[in-house]
Amino acid sequence: MIFVLAQQAPTALEKFTNATYSGLALGAIYALLALGLVLIYKATQILNFAHGGLAALGAYFAAYFAVTLNFPGQYLSGLPVTIQWILSALTAVLVAAAFGWLVERVTIRPMIGEPLFAVVMITVALDIIIRTIVADYIGNDPRPLGTPWGSEVVEIGPGIIAKAEIATIVVAVLCLVGIAWFFSTRIGVAMRATAFDQEAAMAQGISAGQIFSLAWMIGAGLAAIAGMFSSVFPRSVGVSSATAFFAFRALPAVVIGGLDSIAGAVAGGFIVGLAEVYAGAYLSGGFFSFLGTGFAGIMPYIVMLVVLLIRPYGLFGTEEIRRV
Repeated sequence: MIFVLAQQAPTALEKFTNATYSGLALGAIYALLALGLVLIYKATQILNFAHGGLAALGAYFAAYFAVTLNFPGQYLSGLPVTIQWILSALTAVLVAAAFGWLVERVTIRPMIGEPLFAVVMITVALDIIIRTIVADYIGNDPRPLGTPWGSEVVEIGPGIIAKAEIATIVVAVLCLVGIAWFFSTRIGVAMRATAFDQEAAMAQGISAGQIFSLAWMIGAGLAAIAGMFSSVFPRSVGVSSATAFFAFRALPAVVIGGLDSIAGAVAGGFIVGLAEVYAGAYLSGGFFSFLGTGFAGIMPYIVMLVVLLIRPYGLFGTEEIRRV
């Protein structure tokens, strides 16, 4: 059922349900971003500060292929709109993954064995370069992605949810299932072995360089998917320079879950998404109006601080034991 939002104030149950739906969709985006960050960190021990730039670049590719080029509709006439958009989005993800491979080969691979600080600063420089170039191509106005569902919403139970949010949750679940399946394959096992002990993995004939490239490709692809869904209704009207900064809001999810934990990245993403939306729904007015309208934006960091005070390595992170 498609309809226009009613003007009357929602009941307590409707308000909670709507916030939960929105929080799950936002958490799905954060989970994809956090998962990409953790995959790269586990494989290479590098915290990729260029993740925001990769998310914006992937979202721009999606807008370019779907709207500007009308790809692949210009070559395959008669395709349903939804299928055409999915093919455009998949193409954008593949191009973003190829770009992630190029970044790793050109800027990260030569730095193996060099001080970690220098490698991290390279990712910072890459983020600034990518964000600046993408912002120039986007221009002053957001670039719409031409999604087939637009701003339509549906009623599910006592609440309503945007079709774009349903698509976000479904795609995120498919990605998580795909990643879980990937880690059960031979290549996935090799990546897990490399993340656990690079020297031991190389002694078994595993190419650490190939694993590094693969991790960057998957991370860039996940960042592109997250960038796309953070740039559609109801979160945005299109890709803009703010898309890159949105990715950094996933950092609390990584810290909360644990920097080296795949499961933690997913759990942290949904925790942060729900906390942010619930704070906006219940702490933005009435008795809590003194907190200000921007309080929801800092709620993930408050949750992160609380978790770190209790568990410094995150909820699922590996605790390091040091003996002096």
